[in-house]
Amino acid sequence: MITISSGPVDTHVREWWGEPGGEAELVDPRVASWIISVGDRPFGFIQDYTVHGWEDHHFAALPKGSRGIDQYIGDPEMVGIGHGSAFIGMRMQALFNEGAPIIATDPHPDNKRAIAVYEKLGFEPSGPPQNTEWGLILPMLASAGLCCMAHVR
Repeated sequence: MITISSGPVDTHVREWWGEPGGEAELVDPRVASWIISVGDRPFGFIQDYTVHGWEDHHFAALPKGSRGIDQYIGDPEMVGIGHGSAFIGMRMQALFNEGAPIIATDPHPDNKRAIAVYEKLGFEPSGPPQNTEWGLILPMLASAGLCCMAHVR
């Protein structure tokens, strides 16, 4: 069974995330972060954040209460076997249950594996790729009616 537990982030995926940030990023009140594990084997990371917490954020026009999500699987042995869809879908469902009207994500347009997972979970592109202060992104949105585990096959 996959569990989501609180803890510091100590792994990264440089290809899409770049260099890891400092401790300030881990205690940012706008962001909720978790280490993902199967049993006691940590293998991934997920965070969600208020899209209205930064000036000129590319998702700032979304309704109040909308959340953004980011995640990765740091252990290459855990990639491609359904864990990403499962833990992302679990977090999405929790956010919708807590009242988020929209969940946004912003993968790099070349990250085809991530985009395929997001589409499977009900995300749809909401515009063309764009440059942001966080890099080149493909904006994608999901709403509660199209969410999550029902899309996982």
